[in-house]
Amino acid sequence: MGVILYSALAIAIIALLILMIYTVILVFNTKKTMDEVRESLVRINHQVNGVTEEARGVVQDSKGLVADLTQKSNQLDGLIQGARGIGDTVEDFNKSLQQLSNIISKHSKEDQEKAAQAVKWGASIFEYWNKRKQESN
Repeated sequence: MGVILYSALAIAIIALLILMIYTVILVFNTKKTMDEVRESLVRINHQVNGVTEEARGVVQDSKGLVADLTQKSNQLDGLIQGARGIGDTVEDFNKSLQQLSNIISKHSKEDQEKAAQAVKWGASIFEYWNKRKQESN
C-alpha cells in the first residue's frame, strides 16, 4: 500500500509542478502583454498631448481670425455708410440740378441773357463737382 501511496503522491507532485510551470508561463505572458499595453498607452498619451497642443494652436489662430474678421467687417460697415452718404449727396445734387434746370427753363423764356448766365454757372458748378469727385477717388 505504501507504493500506491507514493505513486499517487508522485503523480500529484508532478501534476502540481506542471500546473506551476503553466502558471509561471501564464504570468510571464501576462506581464509581457501588460508591458505592451503600457507602451501603447504611453504612445497614445504622447500623441494625444501633441494633438492637444495643435488644437490649442488652432483655437488661438481661430480667435485671431475672428478678431480680424470683426475688425474688417466694422471697417466695411464704415465704408458702406460712407458710400451711402456719397450716394445721398449725389442724389441731392441731381435734384438740385433738376430744379435749377426747371428754373432756367422757366426763366429762359423771359430773359435769354439771364438764362445763358445761369447755364454757365450750372456748368461751372458741375465741372467743380466732377473735379472734386475725381480728386476724392
